[in-house]
Amino acid sequence: MPPRHHPLLPFVAALAGVGFLSLMDAFMKEAALLIGAYTATVLRAFIGAALIAPVWLSRGPAMPSRAVWMLHLTRGVVSAFMALTFFFSLTLLPLAEAIALSFIAPLIALYLARVLLGEVISRAAIGASVLGFAGTLVIVGGRIGQGEFDEGAALGVASLFVSALLYAYNFIVIRRQAQVAGPLEIATFHSGIGGLVLLTLAPFLWETPSGDALVPLLAAGALTVAGSLAIAWAYARAEANVLVPTEYSGFVWASIFGWLFFREAVTLPTLAGTALIVGGCWLATRPGRPAPVPAG
Repeated sequence: MPPRHHPLLPFVAALAGVGFLSLMDAFMKEAALLIGAYTATVLRAFIGAALIAPVWLSRGPAMPSRAVWMLHLTRGVVSAFMALTFFFSLTLLPLAEAIALSFIAPLIALYLARVLLGEVISRAAIGASVLGFAGTLVIVGGRIGQGEFDEGAALGVASLFVSALLYAYNFIVIRRQAQVAGPLEIATFHSGIGGLVLLTLAPFLWETPSGDALVPLLAAGALTVAGSLAIAWAYARAEANVLVPTEYSGFVWASIFGWLFFREAVTLPTLAGTALIVGGCWLATRPGRPAPVPAG
């Protein structure tokens, strides 16, 4: 008989997992500012793979089939550039603001699911998209109103939207991947393939890392593994609709770590825009949604 757990434990584990990953973002921002987003992203991927691969191999796993290999390869390529564009945006935007804008990814995923999986788009999803777009406008508009939307900020927002689009597609791949591979295998190939894909750009983007970046990079690699495993443990023991709200604690964590690491203040437009985006995500995922309407 499997061991029983307190019903709050999965929720706490998911909350901790999001916290670990938010702290990882802070360390990655520190490393990216020191040695560039590209070099920091490549090294984090290989550190993560070096930490998780021995655990997976120690279980004597069977090698994935050709079809599973293709899923690992697809997600590795997508997530490599998703991470690169996200960490690059962190060098140009405050941590909490970047996390807030990244919350639009689940809303984008709704439309990708329609195109790629044939799923219908409900009225709630359409309303959610409007709220998410409004939230984005509020955050960006707040920067413009304060005279802080310069060329760097515009590039950061553009990079973040590319990352969010790739993250949304990542949702689709993960759904297929989780049906045919375990968490340790997925984590191993995710980091390893992502690092190898980005390594092809080394002749153009590589910067020799300084010793100052070693500690934040090692911390980021360890936190990536810890966060992923904590979230996987939680989702294996509780329903997704119970745990999904913990994802939005990332904004709180990012606000805390952004201030502790970089003394970044959270503005009122960022708070208001985050509320709209999170409200849109809640509207799109709440149970008992109205009947769907055809897309397009």
